[in-house]
Amino acid sequence: MKHYTFLVFLCLIFTSCSKELSFENETFEEKSTIPCESDCPKITLDIPIAKNIPVVSDSINKKVFNVIKEIIYFGEDSTKVNDYQSLSKSFIASYEEMHKKFPHDTFGWEGKITGNVEFESEQILNIKIDHYTFTGGAHGYQGYRSLLFNIKTGKFIFNEDLFKNEKEFKAFAEKEFRAKYHIPEKANINATGLMFENDKFQLPQNIFYTSQGLLLYYNSYEAASYADGPKEIVFPYDKVSKYLKFQ
Repeated sequence: MKHYTFLVFLCLIFTSCSKELSFENETFEEKSTIPCESDCPKITLDIPIAKNIPVVSDSINKKVFNVIKEIIYFGEDSTKVNDYQSLSKSFIASYEEMHKKFPHDTFGWEGKITGNVEFESEQILNIKIDHYTFTGGAHGYQGYRSLLFNIKTGKFIFNEDLFKNEKEFKAFAEKEFRAKYHIPEKANINATGLMFENDKFQLPQNIFYTSQGLLLYYNSYEAASYADGPKEIVFPYDKVSKYLKFQ
């Protein structure tokens, strides 16, 4: 009996250790109950949920949720929202509250967020969040968010922690960026109409690991106007590996 119990124990350990981090997308949708003929308010979330390794999964899932909440939550008390279902309902509730105040405004809010695992290696995990929101005005806003994690611990990786020497990488990136967008080496970085803050080149808020290489992605308004659209530049890994802590 003791021998049998020991074998069961070993089997459980082996099963637990053999589990690998995996993802399964879950979809959440909500629509307003206020009657409408067109542009009816709605929100759709398609989110990758980490599974199998509790501590790692929980860390990743918590960060992804908090970022999405940051994008689409318009209420006053965010502590009341602790899952995707309540977050979706809060988006519609914010619209309906606005509609009570301005009943003659006919536009409908829209939110659409799609997440996917963009890149995965033995060291790093990159989740890409494609988000679009419209809450009135001339147009909605579409952008990308890059969430980088240590794949072994689930700990979020900040951009400044990606590089062995951020200053050296930034100098390299600026030279390549100027070449791609035809900005003279000694000219102001905004000389051709870009909008870098304080007239100085900056790394973007979102850096992606992709199958093609390291992608620097500037959403609209980050380095250029909405009309000029996002800016981006990709570096093959063999060109930037010497700057990176994670491969």
